[in-house]
Amino acid sequence: MKPTLIILVHLLMVNASAQNQDTGRVANRIVEERFIRINGIEQWVTIKGDSTKPIVLFLHGGPGSPLSPYADAIYGKWEKDFILVQWDQRGTGKTYGRNAPPEVSPAYIKSNPLTIEQMSRDGTDLVHYLIQRFKKPKIILFGTSWGSVLGVKMAMSNPELYYAYVGHSQVVAPSEDLIFDYRQIYRLVQTANDQESLTILNQIGEPPYDMARNAGKLLRIIKKYQERNATPAPAAWWTMAPAYVNQNDNQDRENGDDYSFLSYVGDKRFDVSPINTKINFLKDGLVFKMPVYLIQGEEDMQTPAVITTAYFERISAPSKKLILVPKAEHGFNQPVVDIQYKVMREYIQPTIGR
Repeated sequence: MKPTLIILVHLLMVNASAQNQDTGRVANRIVEERFIRINGIEQWVTIKGDSTKPIVLFLHGGPGSPLSPYADAIYGKWEKDFILVQWDQRGTGKTYGRNAPPEVSPAYIKSNPLTIEQMSRDGTDLVHYLIQRFKKPKIILFGTSWGSVLGVKMAMSNPELYYAYVGHSQVVAPSEDLIFDYRQIYRLVQTANDQESLTILNQIGEPPYDMARNAGKLLRIIKKYQERNATPAPAAWWTMAPAYVNQNDNQDRENGDDYSFLSYVGDKRFDVSPINTKINFLKDGLVFKMPVYLIQGEEDMQTPAVITTAYFERISAPSKKLILVPKAEHGFNQPVVDIQYKVMREYIQPTIGR
């Protein structure tokens, strides 16, 4: 195994990224936006880019937070170099709307729980489809936040399908990490004399929680504080593509987000067991058979850099890099996306075909 390498990225290094250059027309252009039958149900998949280039499968976060409505604004300029695949996961966005009832009822939630195993199989089925569809030997796997859970699971179960795994805001052991997060944010709230947030934290107490709304309250406070020292993303990124701006899609995204979040953190009122307690990659996510690249915002409090770094140091892989991005939090901003592009274009793509 190659030596561990930790890279600290300075903002000046990425200001002139090729990702922001004029990309011109995309040769061999493909654009497909449709439902594909995956693991027994129809799921929404968009495929855009140069059909002769490597495939990048994006695994969005949440669970329940589809990237597809925003992907063109954030990643459109990558299309000259890759086939970009966005997938609304089971329980999310258009996939939720295609398969679920109009309202999220307790009976539906209880009888249709999301599981990591099921969603990992969904992802693997999609990968097989993509490899067959484009006659590629492998793809590049990219997971962000919750998507990094599926990414590790998929990489572990079928390593032969992937040139590399890229994890952004890598989840490690979320039920344990949430306790770390609570204690960290509690200290910050006390220092800031933020009485409103302090009252909420005292009311909900330390995790674990048996009601999803308490986890939601903690996450809202964490997000407020982690954004304070981070550079925000361009506002234009969060303007949805026109095809997604309609009443049905808006409702499906909202319902899917509620349904998926309940499954992730659990809720005794709905008799839903949490997914997050079943994740601990320090026990079963350490040995990779492909290169691994982890991209981590230094201001991220949801998946803190100290935890990601400890995980990274224990990973075994043919090669690995941890890239720490200043002024970046749990989500995307321009430096994060520039570094993602650099990893794909300069580190992974040149190795394909060797």
